[in-house]
Amino acid sequence: MTNPSDDALRAILRSARTIAVVGLSDRPWRPSYGVGRYLQSRGYRIVPINPHIAEALGERAYPSLDAAPGDYDIVNVFRRPELVGELVPAAIRNRAGTVWMQLGVVDENAARLLAAAGKTVVMDRCILEDHQRLLGRG
Repeated sequence: MTNPSDDALRAILRSARTIAVVGLSDRPWRPSYGVGRYLQSRGYRIVPINPHIAEALGERAYPSLDAAPGDYDIVNVFRRPELVGELVPAAIRNRAGTVWMQLGVVDENAARLLAAAGKTVVMDRCILEDHQRLLGRG
């Protein structure tokens, strides 16, 4: 599956307001924490999805997408590729228009299912790096 164009990614990042971060850690040295903190600093509301923590980045954490209230613009996935498939049903039920899998996270079958449900799928891309590249660091 091909990732969206830079213009499409730019539009996604500009229109998004709320990002559910699946696998967000409460440990500052973890990549998910750094990415979540960066996204918060750029004005996005972050919703941590992790059954092993109570909160991260000052936000209450939820054990699953289905347990978290509301819908999201982007579901950002920090999970091992073999675990992405189990997120697909909840991501489809959620009105998030985009499911963004971080660097190293590739699941072609999950991507096909999500795309068939009308989701925009980004795989093997860092949302922080793309945000900086497409929208600048400021």
